[in-house]
Amino acid sequence: MRLVNKVAIVTGAAGGIGQAIIEKLTSEGAKVVAVDISSEALKVFDSYGSEKVKSLAVDVTDFQQVEGMVKQAAEQFGQLDIMVNNAGIGAPKPLLQHDPRADFDPITQVNQYGVYYGILAAARQFQAQSTQGVIINTSSVYGQMAAELTFTYNVSKAAVDMMTKCAALELAPLGIRVCAVAPGRVDTPMLRQYEAIGLWEHIRKEQMRDTMTQPQEIANVVAFLASDEANCINGTTVSASDGFENFKYPLLDKIQ
Repeated sequence: MRLVNKVAIVTGAAGGIGQAIIEKLTSEGAKVVAVDISSEALKVFDSYGSEKVKSLAVDVTDFQQVEGMVKQAAEQFGQLDIMVNNAGIGAPKPLLQHDPRADFDPITQVNQYGVYYGILAAARQFQAQSTQGVIINTSSVYGQMAAELTFTYNVSKAAVDMMTKCAALELAPLGIRVCAVAPGRVDTPMLRQYEAIGLWEHIRKEQMRDTMTQPQEIANVVAFLASDEANCINGTTVSASDGFENFKYPLLDKIQ
């Protein structure tokens, strides 16, 4: 087990990727603080036992709550070693139909401010502990490419990529690593919104191997990045997309 005696915080814990990350980190020996805005949704972690997983209902768009979350994690388990800024939201909607207050502000606050607050609070905790922690941000392949229906989501994830680079540079003298993982098409409740608008089969075929990535596969990448085995990975976003961003929609199935 690669993460024995390590303490992690995972935001967006109740989502598909968040749950998978917590399952993987605990299987690797880590103690985890599971964070989500919904205390009801966090009940999924009750079976883990409080000695392994502590659940906290936190609004990551409120910096005071994020600071408190970090302090509680350190008090509960003695320190903080790994910060996973995973909370994120998004919904497909054409740009010209946007209501800025409904379709830009909330996504920006969770996806962008939430990551910024997590980076800042965790880095200050690492500095106070005089330890070399790891910060891992959940980005997306959409942070590097344009897409229809997801204007705000793409912009927010591009910001995550740049925050990862800039934070890594400033925090390197303290021995703190900052990196990100960029999932592609992952079979989660958030992505299932495309099923409701008739695009599920289309986006499935956009995968290089014609199948959706599973949350557990993203969790495996996060656990690796959190471990000492990834010590040379810093200031970069690791693609975990099964090649999604490297090709266009296949045409051969249309002519065979």
